[in-house]
Amino acid sequence: MPPHASVKLLIVDDHPLFRQGVRAALSTYDEITIVGEASSGEEALAWMNAAPPNQEPNAALIDLNLPGMNGLELTRQLRHQYPGTGIVVLSVYESDDQAFNALRAGASAYRSKEVNPRELADVLRRVARGEYVINDVVLDEPKVASRVLSQFRSLPQDVATLPDSDFPLFTPLSDREIEVLERIAAGGSNREIAEALRISTQTVKNHISSILRKLSLNDRTQAVLYALRRGWIETPETIRGGPPLPEDDA
Repeated sequence: MPPHASVKLLIVDDHPLFRQGVRAALSTYDEITIVGEASSGEEALAWMNAAPPNQEPNAALIDLNLPGMNGLELTRQLRHQYPGTGIVVLSVYESDDQAFNALRAGASAYRSKEVNPRELADVLRRVARGEYVINDVVLDEPKVASRVLSQFRSLPQDVATLPDSDFPLFTPLSDREIEVLERIAAGGSNREIAEALRISTQTVKNHISSILRKLSLNDRTQAVLYALRRGWIETPETIRGGPPLPEDDA
């Protein structure tokens, strides 16, 4: 997608003057169209549910401190119901805890309300393309980087009890473990996976054991379903109406 692809933006803030200010600040960017406004989380959800397909936003700017349903809860619900909408959470001031919680809730980016229009426009373009503007936050807030890494590595112990709208955005699995899971989902045996990845069957088994330990699950089929449900791996055509997933083999 080109760098200046169209951004359809929903602004959610309880202060009319702030919403007007955002409109004015972004009015010079032809590729950004503000398709809607809401003053609360409830109003934002109602607006999204009623929006015609051609007006559905691919980016949302959400105030963290909304009345009633707060910005984090709205972020969780929008991420669950409208995964194609990139969410930028705005706060009055920078905070490690707020940045972490925004990312944890499913935000694509977190910024202070002191962000300048040029940077905000760039962030909106990126989240509208499906990108996560996390590295900038990590660079600016080293403690956030440390917390994100440590907390998401420890999530599997309690994540199974979370509701669907609260599942983690980040996977605690390594890239290689994701590769193994994708090949299991496609119906590959341990031997086939080992050959495809050019590793030993014992290494495949070690990866599977690590996956099950991290996710606190008992078998590979559960792990595949868990990962599919959270969008960590693609849904393979072979699973749709296909044969049962293979059991561990040598």
